[in-house]
Amino acid sequence: MTTKATYRFHIVNVFTDGGAGGNPLAVVPNAVGLTDDQLQARASEFGLSETAFVLPPRSGGSFRLRIFTPTTELPFAGHPTIGSAVVVAGLHETDPAVPERRLVIEEAAGTVDVSVQPERDGLGFGRLTIPHPPIGGPPPPSKRSLAALLSLTVVDLADGLAPAAISCGVPFLLVPLRDTAALREARLDHARWLRVLAAHWAPHLYLFAPADAGSGLDYGARMFAPALGIAEDPATGGAAVTLAAYLGEHLPTANSTTAWVIGQGAEVGRPSVLHAEAVKAAGRVVLTRVGGQVSAVDTGRFAA
Repeated sequence: MTTKATYRFHIVNVFTDGGAGGNPLAVVPNAVGLTDDQLQARASEFGLSETAFVLPPRSGGSFRLRIFTPTTELPFAGHPTIGSAVVVAGLHETDPAVPERRLVIEEAAGTVDVSVQPERDGLGFGRLTIPHPPIGGPPPPSKRSLAALLSLTVVDLADGLAPAAISCGVPFLLVPLRDTAALREARLDHARWLRVLAAHWAPHLYLFAPADAGSGLDYGARMFAPALGIAEDPATGGAAVTLAAYLGEHLPTANSTTAWVIGQGAEVGRPSVLHAEAVKAAGRVVLTRVGGQVSAVDTGRFAA
């Protein structure tokens, strides 16, 4: 009889300091020995938007990370990167006098630098840096087509800002909306999405609008990714950095570091807060960052 290996996992919420908010994530801190099929099957069984598997580094980094949705592997994603960094830092950092740990994480899209400020009771703040300029994609569908597939009208889209396809590791189609009322009313028409956007370079939609006064936020956002098996994501770090790049490019400054606070997830009952930054030099965005709080939820084991 073959003895199965046992693997420990941690469930955390990313981009929240507790409660039911944030984006849930499963982290397997030592996934050595699991096959590709087992990694995908485990992610499907967890049923969360992403599951992260930690492996030994190949190129001198702190560790290698493989990220899976319930249906596919991703080359990069923000909340799994930040959540995994906080988990790994907490497992290996025993000196409370160390205020910050810096990790280099190897992912399929490249290496990602993450800083972690560990806190008590499984909490911590993580911030990742995308060290390369954002990549612009092909023109998006027309505003009329985008409005229709979002069950909105053209007047619900923002004046003076155009939709744009941008990648900081994963391509997103950014759609600026007029206000938070339009953001709340948006409903993805899946049949139209299949016809209009499924084959586009950036099939994942990231909607954003100026936040309501007094909310403590700069922007509200929503993300739809049916191509990844995600109907709506509570918090999307990989999309937040594309928004930072988009906003940064529209700033009149030539050299600056600008930060925005983004709220996401309220429409799915998981309010989340993301801190995004864009660094400009000589008039172009050269790097982006996103960070947030991580809270511990549960731990367990599985056999494979």
